[in-house]
Amino acid sequence: MSSAASMDQATRTRARRFVLLTVFIYSVGFGIIMPVLPQLIMELEGVSLSEATALGAWVGASYAIFQFLMGPLIGNLGDRFGRRPVFLVSLAGFGLDFLLMGLAPSIIWLFIGRSIAGGLGAIFGPANAAMADMSAAEDRAASFGKVNAAFGFGFILGPALGGLIADYGTRLPFFIAGGLALANCLYGYFAFPETMPKEGRRAFDAKRANPFGALASLGKVKGVLPIALIYFLWLCATNVYPASWSFFAPAQYGWDSTMVGISLTIVGLSIALFQTFVIGRAVKRFGERKTAVIGIIAGGLLFLAYAFVTNGTIALMLIIFNGLSGMAMPAINAMMSMRIPPDQQGELQGLNGSLSALSFLTAQLLFNYALAYFTSDAVPLRFAGAPFLIAATIAAVALIALSRLPRRESA
Repeated sequence: MSSAASMDQATRTRARRFVLLTVFIYSVGFGIIMPVLPQLIMELEGVSLSEATALGAWVGASYAIFQFLMGPLIGNLGDRFGRRPVFLVSLAGFGLDFLLMGLAPSIIWLFIGRSIAGGLGAIFGPANAAMADMSAAEDRAASFGKVNAAFGFGFILGPALGGLIADYGTRLPFFIAGGLALANCLYGYFAFPETMPKEGRRAFDAKRANPFGALASLGKVKGVLPIALIYFLWLCATNVYPASWSFFAPAQYGWDSTMVGISLTIVGLSIALFQTFVIGRAVKRFGERKTAVIGIIAGGLLFLAYAFVTNGTIALMLIIFNGLSGMAMPAINAMMSMRIPPDQQGELQGLNGSLSALSFLTAQLLFNYALAYFTSDAVPLRFAGAPFLIAATIAAVALIALSRLPRRESA
């Protein structure tokens, strides 16, 4: 019996509310620190913005490496013991991460904090697994869209708040983010019900609790691996924003922390509006596949625009349409989820977490080093838009792969 069928409506509503609240708080915390992270690195190391960009790449890489290694383990533990304990441990790790970063006397603390967050605080895998528990197959794209919408709403508040409080110190945003996460963990302990019924759980298999074992296990399901490749490519392209925007915008447009925060707030508003009001209708009308195509095309065109636009006002106007590209991810995720049985949903989302981490690691090193090089004194031709031109190329490859994907044989 699925959890969607066994849970009463009131319990299901309470569980969904907590899942979305958790993603919202995660997004607020993530967004709060983005405008001030470059400045904190510059303060700790006494380096220029270009040098801080390269260091920031490795700080982000530490998060990605540990998420890549531990994502399938967390997913498999969720399939064995349920989503609730995984959620609470993830929130505790998320809160601890930001408290450590706020107290950092040296940059090594940033690496330690990000490693803890990557290993224990990656929230999207457990969130999507819980939403899959409570959704029929045909409703999963819309459910995953709600998770993305919650992230978008958090991104409306987070960067704006981070930009505003930056004047009070570069560390205050980290303490606020950590406090929110720990408060939500305490709330979840009392309010969050288990979404996965005991009869739907499976035995823990250590061979599948790593990225390669999970890939081999899920690869036995027809059609999953090609979609996973598309998922990875599209994530690589879209991660140009969290990896590079806080460094790119000052270099391209001359923005300060406050202006970077405002731009990211517009990103969050766009994501929230499209994920709340458009993704469900788009999937019902066009299906998951065509919705993903629309999102990838829109995203690729935006990447090209950011690569060459140097006017900050025009860039702000383009940001309004970022939410359109955000429709691709929940649609692609749903294409995989609909092929996977209920007792492997956590494993799938854990694998997706590893793919997300690997893509973020790739993005941190590829985009930030490209940005650092093309904005340094050593380069003969300054071109801050290089990361977005690379992202547009990767998006084109993902679109070609999606167009060649065989259609699912049955619903």
